[in-house]
Amino acid sequence: MLVNSKELLLKAKEGKYAIPHLNINNLEWAKYILEECNKLNVPVILGVSESASKYMGGFNTIYNLVTGLIKDLNIEIPVCLHVDHGTSFETCQEAINAGFTSVMIDASRHELSENIKITKQVVDYAHSKNVTVEAEVGHIGGTEDNITNSSTNATLEDCLTLYENTNIDSLAPALGSVHGFYKGEPNLDFKTMQIISENLPIPLVLHGGTGIPEEKIVQAISCGISKININTELQFVWATAVKEFLTNNPSVIDPRKIIGSGEEAIKAKITEIIALFKTKI
Repeated sequence: MLVNSKELLLKAKEGKYAIPHLNINNLEWAKYILEECNKLNVPVILGVSESASKYMGGFNTIYNLVTGLIKDLNIEIPVCLHVDHGTSFETCQEAINAGFTSVMIDASRHELSENIKITKQVVDYAHSKNVTVEAEVGHIGGTEDNITNSSTNATLEDCLTLYENTNIDSLAPALGSVHGFYKGEPNLDFKTMQIISENLPIPLVLHGGTGIPEEKIVQAISCGISKININTELQFVWATAVKEFLTNNPSVIDPRKIIGSGEEAIKAKITEIIALFKTKI
């Protein structure tokens, strides 16, 4: 069933585990993620970026796709359908009206006062529809949808100011993680992460989970991270499997066989992620 993220993340914060946020890019990915998480009996947040929404046909198409899969596959776990890095109130409003149960408004490129203004507008609308809102403070760099950005770390003061003036449900503070693959060793600011978690009553989110060593993922969860976003890692294992399949089967032209050749790799990676995050219902 579709749920918002509030109860899922509050339970994760209290239980010291993380909920996986796994981005979907097409029907097959949504199906694989739902099937594997249902098999493992863990909740999941399906993330949809703006570019993925455009690629898949729009928010209404995605909502109907996901709810149709939940029904046809007899999915019994809690599923949250979430906008990843919504860039405007209008984008978030469109997704909410289509049936999404959670949105991220990313106004972190603006000054804090403007970030607060835009985020508050989204929160007011979303909460009137029982939809949860995630925001970002500082700026998480790296490559997201083929756009490269630099990072700016968050401070406790800015996190508190944003929360107190918007009533957001979760927060992604920029603390050294990046989108896409890392160049060198990830340098996460665990000390600030712990301080923010202890002083903020809402769950924290870690973007750019791909490529962070397992011991640092475990440490991040112990420092208050309750949701971790994964996309590039699934793309990599899927693409690797598909390339191998096409190399070994050059005459195959059936798109179902080509796309489906990455199913086992994605599901195996999801199982690893769930075990690492210690996710539970």
